[in-house]
Amino acid sequence: MPLTMAGIGEVNTILKIGGNEETRRFLANLGFVTGTEISVVSAIGGNVIVNVKDARVAVNSDMAKHIMI
Repeated sequence: MPLTMAGIGEVNTILKIGGNEETRRFLANLGFVTGTEISVVSAIGGNVIVNVKDARVAVNSDMAKHIMI
């Protein structure tokens, strides 16, 4: 399921990163790589703030749809 459907406070593992090469590279630079554990801190209108690799990162709904957990 996409990251936008994750519950707040749930710890999930990234299974797949979709999208074009530029999108995948951008997300990888933020720490979103396959096998990484992430947790949703806040979600407003599809936009999410997540803890990934000891950092908080805000991702808009379009990018969050490419992150499969």
